[in-house]
Amino acid sequence: MSTPSHPADRRTLIADTAIGLVAAAGLRGLTHRAVDGAAGLPAGSTSYYFRTRTALIGACYRRLAELDLADFDGGDPHPAAPPDREAAVAALAGLLHRWLTTGRERQLARFELSLEAARSPELEPELHRAGQGARSRAADLLAALGSQRPAEAAELLAAWTDGLLYDRLAGALARSRPTPDPAELASVVRRMVDAVLDGPG
Repeated sequence: MSTPSHPADRRTLIADTAIGLVAAAGLRGLTHRAVDGAAGLPAGSTSYYFRTRTALIGACYRRLAELDLADFDGGDPHPAAPPDREAAVAALAGLLHRWLTTGRERQLARFELSLEAARSPELEPELHRAGQGARSRAADLLAALGSQRPAEAAELLAAWTDGLLYDRLAGALARSRPTPDPAELASVVRRMVDAVLDGPG
């Protein structure tokens, strides 16, 4: 198996592999040796780039944020705001559908890794920084749609979105739920967006 030779590429490979291991086996499956093996890297490679477990988890936070933002932006680093509320609803519903289907493993890993920060204060700043990008994008979108308090609205929308993802992926009824339906998700997202844009204050 060929592996990237450029340090930045190798760091990305390590982070992606670590995220995959967490999705498959939880935090107990995340070790430097396991990442080396799963990535096809020489022994000691992961510890060379990320000396500690804290550094490795921080790399996962940064990579997860990068991937989520790429999804949010649809591959365009300077996306235009959807022209109206319905377009925003459709875009967010499509994003959630992707994260509940083809992107479900990454989201499961994100929840696992986020919980680790609650137990490890040294991880909190890294997780906080990683979470700011998506909230900033959401605030810009909501401001373009007429929100008077876009930062507050973005926080609420992010909380609802995380709650919905957790419920559908890992909640008590997750295994018994049908395959995510785009039309049902659009209905849920419409209520969320209407609430943050038309709610009190």
